Amino acid sequence: MPDIVVMFFVLGLFAGLVRSDLTIPKAMYDMLSLLLMLTIGLKGGMALHGNISWGLLPEMATVMMIGALIPLTFFPLLRKFIGLNLADSASIAAHYGSVSAGTFAVALAYAQSKALVVGAEITLYLVMMELPAIIVGLLLYRHHSASLPNAQPVSVGALWHEALTNKGVILLVGGVLIGLMYGSTEGAAVTDLLMGGFKAVLALFLLEMGITAAQTLRPFPVHQWRLMLFALVAPLCLGTIGVLIGGLLGLSEGAIVILASLTASASYIAAPAAIKAAIPEANIGLAMLSALGLTFPFNVLIGIGVYHQLVPVLT
Repeated sequence: MPDIVVMFFVLGLFAGLVRSDLTIPKAMYDMLSLLLMLTIGLKGGMALHGNISWGLLPEMATVMMIGALIPLTFFPLLRKFIGLNLADSASIAAHYGSVSAGTFAVALAYAQSKALVVGAEITLYLVMMELPAIIVGLLLYRHHSASLPNAQPVSVGALWHEALTNKGVILLVGGVLIGLMYGSTEGAAVTDLLMGGFKAVLALFLLEMGITAAQTLRPFPVHQWRLMLFALVAPLCLGTIGVLIGGLLGLSEGAIVILASLTASASYIAAPAAIKAAIPEANIGLAMLSALGLTFPFNVLIGIGVYHQLVPVLT
């Protein structure tokens, strides 16, 4: 049977598809996403407490490179073969290069349920892949739109500010630093409460994600069949690449599953906020259709298990 938290996503998806009046208040969703990202950051920071070494640098550099290369690869594909305009191509390329905190949380819960060993550095994967993809996506748009009429130049510094000050990034990085400083004992009065409620928070978050995913699929956008096909094929290709890279880096089985799941995921929290502010011409609905409506359910329901099965085959 799938992990119980996944069933909350299925419940939300069902409720949305049958047009139930079930809703999660926006304030509660904001609180759930805040708690989820902060707890993920704390988990990683506490695991790294006393375990940081220079040997992590090549691994982190490789992870950052993955985040930067995905939008560079997908941008021309989305423009030429999927037929999207400049703004939407840059937007969706950035979404797929960036990562999903929800997918990471489900993959982490999956690894724990299978008793897979994961390294202390896995939360850093989430942070390291988030930023490069957003920056590259925005730079791609600025570069290709520079020759368009009425183009407004934006400094690289402004692009970095948009990405670095996003609430998701602040919470993840801040959580890592706090966990790193205090470890699992000194901050136990706070961290024990957050760690103990992690799965419950994730379950409610996935319930809302299921409802939202159903909304992006209703009515079913048949005219976007190329983009929908891309949203289902891309995670399989990216997840396979993630498994191969994890094997080359000599990661543990659990860490490879996490890396593959992140590589296969698409952002629907940090990237939409940054892209909406920086590329107002982009249709964020298209990004949500592909990233949240199709890629996220695929990874949560099928993909993570597939990537786990690929580990002994490809490594």
